[in-house]
Amino acid sequence: MNARQGFIGQSVERREDARFLTGKGQYTDDISLQGQTYGYFLRSPYAHARIKKLDTAAAAKAPGVLGIFTGEHFKAVGGLPCGWLINSLDSTPMKEPKHPVLADGKVRYVGDRVALVVAETLEQAKTAASMIDVDYDELKPVVDAAKAMSIKSAVHDEAPDNRCYVWGIGDKDGADAAIKGAAHVTTLTFRNNRLIPNAIEPRAANASYDVNADNYTLYVANQNPHVERLLMCAFVLGIPEHKMRVVAPDVGGGFGSKIFLYGEETALVFASKQIKRPIKWTAERSESFLSDAHGRDHLTTAKLALDKDGKFLALRVDTTAALGAYLSTFASCVPTILYATLLAGQYKTPKIYAEVTAVFTNTAPVDAYRGAGRPEATYVVERMVETAAHEMGLDPAEIRRRNFITEFPYASPVGLTYDTGDYNATMSRAIELADVAGFAKRKAASEAKGLKRGIGYSAYIEACGIAPSSVAGALGARAGLFEAGEVRVHPTGKVTIFTGSHSHGQGHETTFAQVVADKLGIPMDDIVIEHGDTGNPFSARMLYSFDANVVQVFLSLWF
Repeated sequence: MNARQGFIGQSVERREDARFLTGKGQYTDDISLQGQTYGYFLRSPYAHARIKKLDTAAAAKAPGVLGIFTGEHFKAVGGLPCGWLINSLDSTPMKEPKHPVLADGKVRYVGDRVALVVAETLEQAKTAASMIDVDYDELKPVVDAAKAMSIKSAVHDEAPDNRCYVWGIGDKDGADAAIKGAAHVTTLTFRNNRLIPNAIEPRAANASYDVNADNYTLYVANQNPHVERLLMCAFVLGIPEHKMRVVAPDVGGGFGSKIFLYGEETALVFASKQIKRPIKWTAERSESFLSDAHGRDHLTTAKLALDKDGKFLALRVDTTAALGAYLSTFASCVPTILYATLLAGQYKTPKIYAEVTAVFTNTAPVDAYRGAGRPEATYVVERMVETAAHEMGLDPAEIRRRNFITEFPYASPVGLTYDTGDYNATMSRAIELADVAGFAKRKAASEAKGLKRGIGYSAYIEACGIAPSSVAGALGARAGLFEAGEVRVHPTGKVTIFTGSHSHGQGHETTFAQVVADKLGIPMDDIVIEHGDTGNPFSARMLYSFDANVVQVFLSLWF
């Protein structure tokens, strides 16, 4: 293709596919370093238990064992941080119990990390782990979010009723008054069930320490190596950032579950300095199911008030969100900032109020996964709209048309401003493509064969790009969430693009090159994409300073 024809919007051959389709991609587990050793994590078989005794003496003498690490080794370091502060309705900050790298005196979910065994081979590490003597005092587990506040068992002493925070947004009194005087009220209680991530590539890490340079290199299957480095260095291990290089090679899927800081890679980095050799760990599939951050796990009661013509008057949503045993990296903002702010959907509902009670449970930590809050909000809104249509005898498409936002910009009752949209046009096109007019005929034909056929509607709206830091900071982010990039033109006319954003399936090596080739008028073959390595000459950084005036404006708008 001639560069002058333009690349943006064109169908071009993906540059990544040659290596992926021929098996030449390089993933974290493909990397073997000189003097490579292997790590294996002994995990808790109990959801909730005290560790009465942890004896590693026999395991330490097993063949090939180079080191065994437990919670005792990490008492002097920080816990894994949560990157978003949420304040309760009474202005008190959320409860933040320490999230230890390895269990410290107590295990809080099945799969909780109890010990790291490092050996010459993986099999030797596994064998030694089976020799560790752990005496558990089993405690009553808290597994159901609905019962978490009433059960006589605390996941953390700091939260005796298992509540992390109670947060709200919107007009509570206005919504309640509108519901009380409405011609019709639809009420539903439902669960948005817990999900387990399952990327093709399990989580993996390979950490090494250079004695001569006194620095570390971590290869890790991670969606954002810059976040990994920041959190591990600044908040946990106290390593200067310039002493840590984090490299994320090809990543076989992430969907959110590989953007967090986990205890496994943190423990490997720490241990690599102790044994002075690189340590590799790759999760087994069942291990990933236990230890990767899960998603969702909401229990919600919602009320939608309508007038006699099906116009929305108010929406009241009360959600209990399970956070799991610990606060993961972005856990606190998912059922609040990323969920409740989308409860307007595409509809001009005058009054909305959402209240979220977040609770600790003896389950794997919950964090962002496949949309992070936005799908949960859509599920609530669309279940309510669809049910209201059936209860009032209205066409599901028509009830949506009567309530779609049509004038922009539109400030929703839950904090977001919509810049533009044409939801009626989108609905009309969807109805046309689905041949709704011919549905009755297709349904009759199916019934003649003894089959069922149905049709349903769902409208979805997304919110992304929460940076710059002044906005994110106003909403509780503890880091600015800035992205940065650099386009470097070389004397030969070739171009290198450095970006902090990393690819885990999106095809950045193609799409970024398309944009730059189009703008500079050069062939895509003359462009190289560099990403996934904090050691690149240009290193995208997260910025942490917030503009106080902007923060004050957003706080006043928000609350």
